[in-house]
Amino acid sequence: MLRGGCLCGQVTYEIDGEPAVVAHCHCRDCQRLTGSGHSTGAMFPVDRIRIKGSVSEFRLVADSGNTVTRTFCGSCGSPLFGRNTGMDGVMTVSVGTLDDPGAVTPQVTVFARSRNPWDAFDPGLPTFDAQPAWKPGDRV
Repeated sequence: MLRGGCLCGQVTYEIDGEPAVVAHCHCRDCQRLTGSGHSTGAMFPVDRIRIKGSVSEFRLVADSGNTVTRTFCGSCGSPLFGRNTGMDGVMTVSVGTLDDPGAVTPQVTVFARSRNPWDAFDPGLPTFDAQPAWKPGDRV
């Protein structure tokens, strides 16, 4: 069981099971979302995540044409979850909001073409310039 929540504590969540994939994403949207060089997200089936508290959402259309929904705490603004119409049935959890972020291990880096030179990343991870064709559950 993984647990986490926002900075102010008004939103908490629990997750059963292991993530399908844990990825560092260097796309410009994730850079803007986090205010840093990348985001790190763990994907889980939606039905394994239980959320307590009131969240807010922001939707945008990605370059792929998919609709991306960002879910955050309406009080403190912590980015908590993401969904993408191109990957139905899964939700990405912002790893930094886990009570124990070390409980998951990044497995892949995506959108490396947008990586800033000052944002170092693990050269041992499989790295893709854009979003690879895999879906959650595929071997990375």
